[in-house]
Amino acid sequence: MDNTRRKFISSSVALAAATVTSVAASSQPEKSKTPLVHHVFFWLKNPGSVADRDKIVEGLKTLRKIEAIKELRIGVVASTEKRDVVDNSWGVSELMFFEDLAGQAIYQDHPIHQKFIKDCSHLWDKVIVYDAIDV
Repeated sequence: MDNTRRKFISSSVALAAATVTSVAASSQPEKSKTPLVHHVFFWLKNPGSVADRDKIVEGLKTLRKIEAIKELRIGVVASTEKRDVVDNSWGVSELMFFEDLAGQAIYQDHPIHQKFIKDCSHLWDKVIVYDAIDV
């Protein structure tokens, strides 16, 4: 009986240690497969024009065909609470994820991106880009 109890306690301790190790390993953030973030904000020449806004949105959707872009999100200003730290002066945004700097460079020179600029640049007054890389 004493030997069985020791085996039970020993296996319980081993199981607990394995569980702690597993939980610790899973709590480590996984390295992103898309570490480069490219966020672009567009201010429209005619801020009240839904038609102009929609043309930019449609143009941005064509960028999804560029293979270097791993994920693309397109947005318009949300009706969130007005606070001093919130800038809602822009009209349309795009949020892209790339595997690396080379992918982002491919996107910049890609004919689909260049066509978007040619077809839609007359609709915006200002563009600001924020690029970031995971650390």
